[in-house]
Amino acid sequence: MPKMTAEAPLPGAKASTRRLKLEWLLAPLMLALAILLWDALVRWQQYPSFILPAPALVARKFATVLRDGSLWYHTQLTLLEIFAGMGLGLSCALVLGYFLAKSRRMERLLSPYLVAAQAVPIIALAPLLVIWIRSPGLSKVLIVALTIFFAALINTIVGIRSVQPDLVSLMHSLQASRWQILTKLEIPAAMPVLLGGLKIGVTLAVIGAVVAEFVGADRGLGYLINLARGILDTPLLFVALATLIIIAVLLYAVVSLLEHKLLAWQRIQ
Repeated sequence: MPKMTAEAPLPGAKASTRRLKLEWLLAPLMLALAILLWDALVRWQQYPSFILPAPALVARKFATVLRDGSLWYHTQLTLLEIFAGMGLGLSCALVLGYFLAKSRRMERLLSPYLVAAQAVPIIALAPLLVIWIRSPGLSKVLIVALTIFFAALINTIVGIRSVQPDLVSLMHSLQASRWQILTKLEIPAAMPVLLGGLKIGVTLAVIGAVVAEFVGADRGLGYLINLARGILDTPLLFVALATLIIIAVLLYAVVSLLEHKLLAWQRIQ
């Protein structure tokens, strides 16, 4: 029987590499096809630019606002709100979710209020926060935090409770401290669920930031959308929307990369 050398890749590895390359090529090809169809639709129907601008017109507007610095000015403010709101919302959700996962009684007491708060649309709550909180920046951060809080909370509870009781008992038998059980067992075991919640959270954070800027702001990408809508500058509106999409995709990609690194142990057979 011929011996397989260390340098020769396995057939399964070759097929996996080909699939990965195909997946990486498929997304830009689909984007290019969508842009071509968009351009063909504009040329066919002869839409005016304030209804549906051509891709070339949007690209020129993108280059203009990028050159004069206005796009980066509004984008960095929205990013600041997103990151600050995510930090606040996720930290509160992780701490409260851990205690709710450990205490059924506390969960029964607080669950009705948490569900009732989640049932209120954030677009209805945002004006109240803007009125109640004098600091415009803080009110927007709180809106982002509230947008992602419930999803992160539920994922934390589910993740912590997914830890097998036998493993917890084993750690207790080894005289592990509460901190050791948390860091060595519960957090690693709950990590897949927590990262899944974080993927949802980063996209919700973008939505929350835009909602906050819609309610009342004089800067940010949400303000830029409102401004473009008011003056019928549809190409600028498309630029702001495309920037938000890019932010959401990049944040999702960062979390996916983090998931790939942190959960590498799951792929070891």
